[in-house]
Amino acid sequence: VKEFSVEEKLSSLVRLQNIDSKLDEIQILKGELPIEVKDLEDEIEGLHARQTRIEEEINGIQEFIAQKQEGIKEAQALIKKYEKQSDNVKNNREFEAINKEIEMQELEVKLTEKHMKDASFEVKERQAQRVKTEERLDVLNDALKVKRTELEKIIADTDKEEKKLLTQSSDAKSKVDERLLAAYERIRNSYKNGLAVVSIVRDSCGGCFNII
Repeated sequence: VKEFSVEEKLSSLVRLQNIDSKLDEIQILKGELPIEVKDLEDEIEGLHARQTRIEEEINGIQEFIAQKQEGIKEAQALIKKYEKQSDNVKNNREFEAINKEIEMQELEVKLTEKHMKDASFEVKERQAQRVKTEERLDVLNDALKVKRTELEKIIADTDKEEKKLLTQSSDAKSKVDERLLAAYERIRNSYKNGLAVVSIVRDSCGGCFNII
């Protein structure tokens, strides 16, 4: 195992910091675009799920309305049947029984029509929700297209350099003592500027600017 001198250890750390700082610059150039693209994709996915749910609800309500329409036809057919029977009744008891059946079917028709009216109102509400969802999707898809184009351009411009720097960073880390590397990573991750190794400038730290 090769033993590195203090100078070699420090040189490797400085080189590693310079490489990582350049990688940080690329990430800064990308800015919040990766997060924004991911957020837009997640929201669009959620809206597609909502679209599917709304369509299923509309179809379910329309099936309910169709069933009720069949129920009205059956009730109206029974009413005609009872009216025809009422022409051949033999006594008041039969007449009253038939009239009661007719009234029940008429009531069933009115109740069913009310249910259909309420269901039709629900369909309109769902359709309005569908339109709003589609409008929102159009806006988000346009925004996503712009963000993706920006991000893809930056990636295309920096991809080659980023891969090269990542290789150099890995190589530099292999030449840094494990204990120093652990300290470097810990300090680097503690600060937003990502600086763990800095120069001394005019007797002051080049990172926090405190006098040494």
